[in-house]
Amino acid sequence: MTDGTKTHCGVVAVIGAPNAGKSTLVNQLVGQKVAITSSKAQTTRARLMGIALHGDTQIILADTPGIFDPKSRLDRAMVSAAWEGTKAADAILLMVDPMKQRRHNLMPLLEILKDRPEHKILVLNKVDRATKEPLLELAQELTGMVDFEQVFFVSALTGDGVPELKDHLASLMPESAWHYPEDQVSDASERLLAAEVTREQLYAQLHEELPYDSTVRHESYKVRPDGSVEVRQQIVIARASQKPIVLGKGGSRIKEIGEAARKELSKILGVKVHLFLHVKVDENWAESREIFDEMGLDWVK
Repeated sequence: MTDGTKTHCGVVAVIGAPNAGKSTLVNQLVGQKVAITSSKAQTTRARLMGIALHGDTQIILADTPGIFDPKSRLDRAMVSAAWEGTKAADAILLMVDPMKQRRHNLMPLLEILKDRPEHKILVLNKVDRATKEPLLELAQELTGMVDFEQVFFVSALTGDGVPELKDHLASLMPESAWHYPEDQVSDASERLLAAEVTREQLYAQLHEELPYDSTVRHESYKVRPDGSVEVRQQIVIARASQKPIVLGKGGSRIKEIGEAARKELSKILGVKVHLFLHVKVDENWAESREIFDEMGLDWVK
């Protein structure tokens, strides 16, 4: 903004247990899709910034991976990225799914949060489905454990309660120049976004058939002379037995995944997209430093 208006800008770290609805909420606050969503837990892997505008205020939303008890190197990197996302935050938003509270993940989070100096906001999700009395009881219990400044009851899916939450987050942002251009909604590159869109379709279409140990890698991304975009990606799986699942009979499943991802990406980018997918088996992909770098994760021990 260049008209002399005082601007505000700050960072809100969105944290919580896996599958609490963090990415869905970030998409609602931004006003368009910037993060992939799935019913699979731990869908978000790296810290991704969504950029929301509210009047003269720019709210930078750090959509973090769910915080849980890590088992593998990838798990540890994801949890590390989540806590890293809170370091420069002006406010920390804890999101809780009251339907499946995941208390084994939630309680350690609360223990750490109670001594943090940032503005702390509690957001209880799924008000469109949760019963009122247990919801209020849960809010009372959690505010008794951590000094949350405000509690919001929202539905990240429908947007219910989100405008009020956005108003409050904007009020917490310090006076500052905006960190990003007015029309930018995410810090993710188009290449990373394209890979994430395909990974979302991989989860959406294969449900429980394909385990969590799969990823999508960028191979090439180029703009054709007619303005359309050509994207080539690699679906990486850990076991050869998973390949027929991804391909489907006569290649039908990978074609459906590619078509859905192509349509979604075309809508996001606003141009025609040509998407080419192939499958690679790499049983050690989750130990690859190169893949961690691509996802923006630290290769932790």
